[in-house]
Amino acid sequence: MPQLYRHAVGDIVLNLLWCLALTVKNDDLCLSPPQVAVSSALQAAKVSPLIEKVSDHKDFKKLLRTRTNVLVLYTKSASSGDAHLKLLSDVAQAVKGQGTIAWVNCGDSEGRKLCKKVKVDPSSKTNGVEVLHYKDGTFHTEYNRPATFKSMVAFLKDPAGAPLWEENPEAKDVVHIESEKVLAGMNVHPAEFDGLKQEFSIKGYPTFCYFEKGKFLHHYENYGATSKDIADWLKNPQPPQPKTPEVPWSESGSAVFHLTDESFDTFLEEHPSVLIMFYAPWCGHCKNMKPEFDEAAEILNKDPDSPGVLAAVDATIHKSIGERFKISGFPTVKYFDKGEEKYTLPQLRSKDKIIEWLQNPQAPPPPEKSWDEMQSSVSHLGAEDFREFLKKKKHALVMFYAPWCPHCKNAVPHITTAAELFKEDRKIAYAAVDCTKGQNHELCKQEGVEGYPTFNYYNYGKFSEKYNGERGEAGFTGFMRSLRGRDQEKVGKRKEEL
Repeated sequence: MPQLYRHAVGDIVLNLLWCLALTVKNDDLCLSPPQVAVSSALQAAKVSPLIEKVSDHKDFKKLLRTRTNVLVLYTKSASSGDAHLKLLSDVAQAVKGQGTIAWVNCGDSEGRKLCKKVKVDPSSKTNGVEVLHYKDGTFHTEYNRPATFKSMVAFLKDPAGAPLWEENPEAKDVVHIESEKVLAGMNVHPAEFDGLKQEFSIKGYPTFCYFEKGKFLHHYENYGATSKDIADWLKNPQPPQPKTPEVPWSESGSAVFHLTDESFDTFLEEHPSVLIMFYAPWCGHCKNMKPEFDEAAEILNKDPDSPGVLAAVDATIHKSIGERFKISGFPTVKYFDKGEEKYTLPQLRSKDKIIEWLQNPQAPPPPEKSWDEMQSSVSHLGAEDFREFLKKKKHALVMFYAPWCPHCKNAVPHITTAAELFKEDRKIAYAAVDCTKGQNHELCKQEGVEGYPTFNYYNYGKFSEKYNGERGEAGFTGFMRSLRGRDQEKVGKRKEEL
């Protein structure tokens, strides 16, 4: 049974399990451990003999070969790590026999060579330190949890375990109802919890599950709930009520003209200036925009002197129109002048902007440069050069993406930074494929892409595994460091054999 983090007083009769996958923010993935305040007293403190000072690459490899659980502090100078060394001296004592702590000063001549070999640069970090963890002889992960005694000890005792409850900044919002009731949270995003997700029908996040006497009863579906809402609900827990079927927008009495495959062309012939919103009933952004569109239509569609009218098309029903105008995302707003498509207008989302724009139709501002048009060390591939390029790379991490995908946009700066770090290594590549372009769609299908982004690792052009690690700089660089570490180990073993 996966470990749950519980806060309870007295006997537990009721459990509310908050099955929540914690989404790591983009910037959190790039940060080094929080800086600890340094006083003159700490600067003068002696480093514990339990912390191993390493500067030679051979000694470093030997350390990783002989110890299975190693946390390494890299500093840009001898003094920049004073605060961390003081803290880690206490941690080393607490985990003695269970984990090892080492220190590499990248500021001295020998340490600088070692840091260059393992591709670590603490000078690029705000506080001049970088803390990395090595497990069973290879790189495991960057330590990006709080730089506190409790967190570091917990991490070294269980490097693959979930963070402490108090490390979650949202934990302060948990409300304890009574002595016999409890709120609990659990990160079920990792693949190891797939069985649990299936058992309790967890298909999105957050999902709230209600348990009574150890038995799952039902979900709690008020996702926008405040702490008071949850507290009130727990006084009399009730299962979700049957949902009232949603009235289709076209039947809601809206002033918007709703078009079909049959009426579309005739309507455009009769109305020379039309702004059309292509939507899907399930689309959240469409639902947010509907009230604004409705209110604008109340003014524009009922005014005989209106500069234009507003119409809508449910592209999930009237598919031929959607295909005709290449609708690939929702909502899509297009302007038609005298029956001809003229502009696509992603900036029109509010009543005031819609009315203002129709009074003086202008071309939208030029779109931002696409990722493949920007200069970076990421190699952008297509169906025509994908396999030929990868054949020449020993290690290649490929991101399959769609330009409109928000999770893809979040990953772009991190994989770009990782590619920049390894750009001098000809055996390594970070690459990307836009699955919406031309023949790339078929390529992405062939490579097993079912959602965006998908990350695949290739070895000399052959698919090796899917990458399911962190989608931040630490995860992307750590993955390559681990592969290069294995390469170096193999070379070392061959030399020993000779």
